Amino acid sequence: MPARAYAYLILTTLLWGGNAVAGKLAVGHVSPMFLNLVRWMLAFLAVLAVSLPQIRADWPLLRRHWLLLLALGAIGFTAFNGFLYSAVQYTSVVNAVIEQGGVPVVIFLLNFLLFRVPVSALQIIGFSISFVGVAITAGHGDLKSLLSLTLNFGDLLMLLGVLCYSVYTVALRFKPPVHWKSLMAATALGAILAGIPLLVFEAAAGRMVTPDGFGLLLILYTGLLPALVSQILYIRGVDIIGPNRAGLFVNLVPVFGTILSVLLVGEDLHLFHVVALTLVLGGIAIAELGKGRRT
Repeated sequence: MPARAYAYLILTTLLWGGNAVAGKLAVGHVSPMFLNLVRWMLAFLAVLAVSLPQIRADWPLLRRHWLLLLALGAIGFTAFNGFLYSAVQYTSVVNAVIEQGGVPVVIFLLNFLLFRVPVSALQIIGFSISFVGVAITAGHGDLKSLLSLTLNFGDLLMLLGVLCYSVYTVALRFKPPVHWKSLMAATALGAILAGIPLLVFEAAAGRMVTPDGFGLLLILYTGLLPALVSQILYIRGVDIIGPNRAGLFVNLVPVFGTILSVLLVGEDLHLFHVVALTLVLGGIAIAELGKGRRT
């Protein structure tokens, strides 16, 4: 079972790395809130097409927990991605993905403060090693260069997004025992409802950009893969190994984001990329050796 969770979570973070790159590529082709709303509408319609019988079966539980489910979608889907797509308007993809590396530590802190979930020494060591790999990615192989990184408005937005996704991950412990199809449909609906006023605000401010051809391709990618497939895989990963251990895999996002930049944008692959990936994966392995009960 854990091996399956690892595969789910690695693929999830690969798609999330692509999501950050897509957000940057979207600048000038589709505005952040338009992209965010339409992608969740696409994801909702896709999951609805295959989940109506399951939704009917789970309807009593869905109706009983409707507020929680809509809130999960609003916070984990719309708020996080809204902050991400807005952040890369003002800061670099590197800054955005390195800041996503803060998700695991926030999850650890929230679980400890709210539920007194213990953390082993090996988990702390593993997280620290993984974060060094993340830092190497951010510094392009030169840790001293991190001292020159400055936080701007985009970085602040990304940190708010980190908080949102951490809260979402921890709150998944309260989700009702419904099928993943029903869960995705309900949370995607929450994302849509939360995204509508944000798009209205964007349009009223004169910042809405309707998609061109390339923008439509980005909507298709982000709606079907990062929005739908990755969230399903992430939920399953959290179910299997718990939020603390699953959250640690978020440290792969900056590594994959960098690799995708190499493949899609034509940037050079350097030795520090390989070193960073090794450290991140090694840190995850060490943290897994120190796992206790499901957290």
